[in-house]
This record gives sequence, C-alpha cells and structure tokens, in this order.
Amino acid sequence: MMPAHHRQWTRDFFRLVVAILAGLATQTMPAEELLDRMDSQRPKYVEIAAKIWRWAEVGYREVQSSSLLADELEAAGFEVQRGVADIPTAFVAEFGQGKPVIGILAEYDALPGMEQEAVPAKQPLKSNKAGHACGHHLFGTASTWAAITVKEQMAAKKIKGTLRLYGCPAEEGGSGKVFMVRAGLFNDCDVVLHWHPGSENRAGLETNLANISGKFRFRGKAAHAAGAPHQARSALDAVMLFAHGVDLLREHVPQETRLHYVITNGGNAPNIVPDFAEVYMYARHPDPKTLDGIWSRIEKCAEGGAIATETTRSLELVGNTANLLPNDALARLLDTHLRAVGGVTYSAEETQFAETLRPSLLRPELPPLTEASQVKSVSEGQRYGSTDVGDVSWAVPTGGFSTACVFPGVPMHSWQAVACGGTSIGHKGMTNAAKTLTLATLQLLTEPQQVAAARESFEKRREGKSYQTRFPKSQGPALNYRDSGVAP
Repeated sequence: MMPAHHRQWTRDFFRLVVAILAGLATQTMPAEELLDRMDSQRPKYVEIAAKIWRWAEVGYREVQSSSLLADELEAAGFEVQRGVADIPTAFVAEFGQGKPVIGILAEYDALPGMEQEAVPAKQPLKSNKAGHACGHHLFGTASTWAAITVKEQMAAKKIKGTLRLYGCPAEEGGSGKVFMVRAGLFNDCDVVLHWHPGSENRAGLETNLANISGKFRFRGKAAHAAGAPHQARSALDAVMLFAHGVDLLREHVPQETRLHYVITNGGNAPNIVPDFAEVYMYARHPDPKTLDGIWSRIEKCAEGGAIATETTRSLELVGNTANLLPNDALARLLDTHLRAVGGVTYSAEETQFAETLRPSLLRPELPPLTEASQVKSVSEGQRYGSTDVGDVSWAVPTGGFSTACVFPGVPMHSWQAVACGGTSIGHKGMTNAAKTLTLATLQLLTEPQQVAAARESFEKRREGKSYQTRFPKSQGPALNYRDSGVAP
C-alpha cells in the first residue's frame, strides 16, 4: 500500500493540476497556445543570452548585462528602478499594482578564469578572462522572458496583482541578494520564484550550504630576500601558516563542512620578501550556527599566522549567505508546470557535441543523454553549493527548480559548462525554464489559494528558526571583490 504521505502528495498533485487547467483556461490564453507563442519568440531571447554569454561580466561589474535586461523590461512596459540597495548593477522592474506581489529572480554574473568558446574542446575565448560556467546568462534571460510574457497576459486579461523582476548581481560570492533583502526590497512580496541551469530537470525541496567568505590580508615588512631577510617580516609566510592551519582544521570539523581558499596575492618577486599577501577563504556548512563556530576557528588560524610571523592581519567579509528554506507548496506547483513543459530532446548535432566533449571530463562515463528528457521527482536532500537565494527564502516564500542546460554528467563551474551554455544545448534548457516560470507565475497571480499555501509552507518550515546575516548594518556590498589581491 502507498504510504500516507505519498497518498497525500498524489491527491494534492491532482488537485493542483485541475486548478491550474481551470485557472489558465479562464484567466489567460490556453497554455498550449501560450507556449507556442513563446517558441516563436525564442530567437530574440537566444540573442540576448548570447550577448550576455560573450560579455561574461563578473560580480558587481555586470554593467552591460544588467542594462540589457533592464532596457528590455522597460521597453516592455515595466517601471524599472536601477541601482537599488546601493548596487549599481542591481535593479527592480515592476508591473501592475496591488496584491498578490509575485517576484521572479534574475542573475547575470560570470565566473573569473572561465573563458571558453562554444566548442567541445578547451579553447579560451580571447576577448575576456571570465565565462558563464554557471549559466547565469541563461538564468537572467529566461526570467526576463517569463516576466515579459506574464506582463502581456496581465495587460490583455486585466489580471490583478503586481509582478516584479529582481535583477540580482554578484551571486557568485558577492551576496548581492543579501543586501537587497536588507534594503527591504522583498518586504511586501508574497512569493518569489527562481530557477537555475543544471544537468537535470527538477523542482527542488533540497536545501544547501550556508556560506561565509572573506579576504584575509597580512602586512609585514619588505627587504631583500637574500641580502637582508632578517630585516623583513613576510606576509606570505603568514598566509602559508594560515593556510596550513586551515588544512589541519579540516580533520576537526563536521564532515558536511567545505573549506576552500585561493591565494590572491603572494608577493611580486622571489627576491623581495612580501610585505603584503592575501588569501580569499570560503567556509560552508548546512547549519549557519555551526558555520559561525567554524569561522571563528578560521579567524584564529589567521591570528596564529600573524603572531608567528610578527605581521598584522585584517579581514574583509565578502560573502555570507544562508541555507535555502524549501517550500513544499511551491515545489508541487513548479513540479506540475515543469512536467507540463517537459524535458529536453537533443538533435544529432548536439549528441555529437556531447560525445566529443565526453573524454575531457574527469569522469567521462556520462549518464545517458535521455536523462535530460526526463523530469525528476521532487525529493528532499542536501546540496553542497551555496546561493544568496537562501537569504531571500528566509524573508519570503520562495520556490525554485532546475532545467537541463548542460549534458548530464557535465559539472557546473567548468569550461565544459561554459561551452554548453553558449550553444543550443543551453538555450533549450533556458526556453523550458522561461515557460515553467510563466505558467507558475500566472497561476500564482490568478489563484489566491496557491499563494496562501506557499505562505503556510513557509511558516511551517521557518517555525522555531531564525535568520540573521553576519554583515553589520554599516557594511555595504564588496563592489570590488573581484579585484585579485590588490592591497587596499
């Protein structure tokens, strides 16, 4: 016999399907016609995504990318407020008035050092030094596409409510949404939807890792490394001792912890004892309170390195993101629409691209490409990445999903992901995401009970828990955090 919670899920699922079909039939054009219309618009949005992919602007420097999306929304009839939360590349685009207020998140920042052409062999794109290895060019474009499509339906059918597109910069380490939450931009929002490129199609109930990141800087005294080393105090030695302390710490933290760093400045020449050195540190754990304790120990490692080398240390807190708070009602809603839209079917040319790419993977045994055509079941679980969407999810009921924008088995944050994202492979996943967001947003705007169910799930998940960022009110976003190892 089917377990009770599965029976309840099945009953809820079919009630939701009936409600969706009824709502879309009475409030908007038929879903099939709407999706066909979106297919006809695909070339326009593929061109937008391709521009952002080629620009590949890193966090807080997405000047062209954010302007392109904001301009498209403004031209479509949205009222756009730019430079919100004291972030030049953040914006909020709004249409309509009154309740409910439904938000859609958009991202558009790239990753440094990930330059790559849209080919299945490692071939850096020579025009810049960054690349969209996490598919945010697809993320921002699909969300904008969905928002414009929903707005057209709201205007044509006189659907009440407010639609917002949040242009969110610097998700990759800069915690842009944290400052947008702190600025009160989500205070009156009823529901927020988001999505993310991936290698599968799934509506999420998973949570992820909370994250703290910062730049530890050490200052000493320079001298000739051979002629007068005794007169120097090496900032690089302090970084090396700090890093060794962190490496030893790995044995003494919970196994779900992730610790990683890069040395962003280790000096300028071997014959000069460095008087400045910097290390950029990340720490992650599912529980923010546990993470706070781990970070305190990391700070002691930095203190030890400074004491041992007679240098001074400082810390710039760059990122601090919460774990995602899942929402059961929104997961069901998004799962239904994702299944209605369907998965991805690859052409012979795209399949050949995958086969050519396969040997470059560390684990070349790619899962069957047919997996991308499937919509995976909603399930709870632990993911090991981090995102500032987590902070939004603690402020307002938030639901998300992923679509296959890279082949199954291709890891994100790799040149292979950049390559896939610059081709029709990524564009197909982007199209499915735009369609899913459109259908789900229209349903939320036209059926108050869905908004109420999302709020109920939010309150139940949040009960007895609290959210607080480590950023002090006096600290703004680290707009220059992508400057590598430059002594401030």
